[in-house]
Amino acid sequence: MSETPDTTVDFRATMGRLVTGVSVITTRSGNAPIGMTASAVSALSLAPLQLLVCIGNHLYTRSAIAEHGRFAVNVLGEDSEALARNFAVSKADKFAGVETIDDHGVPVLKDAIAAVVCDVAEEIAGGDHTIFVGAVRYCTHRVDSRPLVHFAGGFGALRASY
Repeated sequence: MSETPDTTVDFRATMGRLVTGVSVITTRSGNAPIGMTASAVSALSLAPLQLLVCIGNHLYTRSAIAEHGRFAVNVLGEDSEALARNFAVSKADKFAGVETIDDHGVPVLKDAIAAVVCDVAEEIAGGDHTIFVGAVRYCTHRVDSRPLVHFAGGFGALRASY
């Protein structure tokens, strides 16, 4: 095992061994819904209620979140690989055929197993990413669901009992 990574490829491969949940981050740009698949999402604080998302600086979603000031984290279920792939690629209308609810100023995916709507509380520079700290406005979840997970560049399902 190497003590220091030789390249970004080594680092990405190493971090790919960290199992993460798969979410779609949504916001608005004007009236248009914007979204992207993400795995860099984490709870941050219980007092106040906050979470964080990390978005690449080169992505349009980053500038849309900064401009709109609100975003949603939509946690995907184990049967949502196609939805994750849909939001992971660049294309004109990622929302075509995707049912959303827009009660909170940003699109929330109807098929998400959990969703958190946040106002941007802080933007922090993090290398080639921006870390958005979100102040939680609304959250919901389904108790009878299992998450879609990402590991080593692929998608899978959680098989542990809980």
